[in-house]
Amino acid sequence: MGFDWRTVILGAIQGLTEFLPVSSSGHLALLQMFFDFRSSGLLAFDLLLHCATMLAVLIFFRQDIVRLLRGWFGGFIAADARASEGWSTGWAILAGTFVTAALALPLKSAVEAAMRSRIFVGVGLLTTAGLLCIVPVLPERNRKLSIRVALFIGFIQGLAVFPGVSRSGSTIMAGLALGLTASDAFRFSFLMSVPAIVGASLLGLPDLLRGSVVLPPEWLFSAAVAFVLGWLSLVLLRRLVLSGRWAYFGIYCFLLGVFAIMSEIVTAF
Repeated sequence: MGFDWRTVILGAIQGLTEFLPVSSSGHLALLQMFFDFRSSGLLAFDLLLHCATMLAVLIFFRQDIVRLLRGWFGGFIAADARASEGWSTGWAILAGTFVTAALALPLKSAVEAAMRSRIFVGVGLLTTAGLLCIVPVLPERNRKLSIRVALFIGFIQGLAVFPGVSRSGSTIMAGLALGLTASDAFRFSFLMSVPAIVGASLLGLPDLLRGSVVLPPEWLFSAAVAFVLGWLSLVLLRRLVLSGRWAYFGIYCFLLGVFAIMSEIVTAF
């Protein structure tokens, strides 16, 4: 069997769109439908790409992660360490992740069904476009991260499991709406994505361990492409978030959402 170039394209799209506020899941769903990409290991392939982009997050935020973990674990050892940012942020991430899991897990079947419908993906992209249009009008504030803020962002992250709804865009917007600075909203959004992706990876791990999925060589190459482009998109997104340039992404998501819906309608006839 020859080299499947479609997987490399999917890996590139995953890397470019995972962190930019345009919904990687929406792009992957549309491309898989247009490519007629069907495989018994499709979910495992998606999992592999998400692990690659998660590695990009870990490297990009490595200093923050080490510092926060040191402060969080230090809080169990010394009482004075509980005044550190690591202690409060660690519990905020856990609280937000708990809400995300409680909301996302029951939606698994609905999400898988939505992944097979261009109309549902299109609606998700239009939702993202609407959210991105709200961001520029949000007032700038300097609220500190709290458990209450984390719970709300975790709730939004749970809803963003639907294809077409941007996880990064919706969670950053939620942080800004609750008064976090652009820098804090950006950082917390991606720090909280790590346990969510790890949890999803653990759920898909049994299939891989049972040997039901064989990893073709091009999958590993696709994962490498996703990692490199994912890291570059993180660099780009941080600059865009701090400069407040959201309108371009909103317009893009609107046009792609309309295209997805219209393509489904035209195909039906």
